[in-house]
Amino acid sequence: MWTEFRAFVSRGNVIDLAVAVIMGAAFGRIVSALVDGVLMPPLGVLLGSIDFSSLMVVLDRSRGVPVSLADARERGIPVVAYGQVLNEAVGFLIVAFVVFVLIKQVNRIKGTPPAPGPATRECPYCASAISLKATRCPHCTSSIERL
Repeated sequence: MWTEFRAFVSRGNVIDLAVAVIMGAAFGRIVSALVDGVLMPPLGVLLGSIDFSSLMVVLDRSRGVPVSLADARERGIPVVAYGQVLNEAVGFLIVAFVVFVLIKQVNRIKGTPPAPGPATRECPYCASAISLKATRCPHCTSSIERL
């Protein structure tokens, strides 16, 4: 069992997947920092000094109205923090766009594989389909030049 497991892990696909997961996690942190620190602040200023990360809907106003999301969490006031969802959605769109561009470029570099040629040809005597390598038709037994 240990040998089978070692063979499974040492296959290229598993190692490639592990590298992709690690790189994706690191890339996700970079994108989160980009969204939270670079993109959302100017967008918030353009929309009237809004801090998207602290946008929320207070569900229970009997405990008071919190000044920020951190204040709501500290005081235990239930809120719907939709600003964080907006930040995550923008981050997701950035990641999706980068992956789209990356895949598009990889496909462009790889190119399309040439279409395989026909595997058979027609016998000039009986019009049957025969192999390209055939020197004699299996149907009418005529001699045929190899292509």
